[in-house]
Amino acid sequence: MALGLNVQEPETACSDRNCPFHGELSVRGQTLNGEVASTDMEKTVVVEREYDVKVPKYDRFMKRRSRVPAHAPDCLDLAVGDTVTIAECRPLSKTKSHVVVSVAGEATDDFEDGEQ
Repeated sequence: MALGLNVQEPETACSDRNCPFHGELSVRGQTLNGEVASTDMEKTVVVEREYDVKVPKYDRFMKRRSRVPAHAPDCLDLAVGDTVTIAECRPLSKTKSHVVVSVAGEATDDFEDGEQ
């Protein structure tokens, strides 16, 4: 099934109705890139993205960040720190209107040897 996006289909299959690859969910609208900030909820991840906003008074840029809840299909193995691409879809709940479509970068553990 083609999404219309340039993303790789996951190798593992799932039986999630709201999976854009193996279910009935269609994607439309914008796509966003960000980092997974939280995986505490079931079937939902919080994706945090940082962007710059120009402040005309000081002729400088200010960093802002937004957190977007997105549906996490069962076929994608997501962890905190992963760089993901999310796509807009129909509203899945009160706050969720995005779904994760690809994992670009895996999370790396900076403190492997217990050193800080």
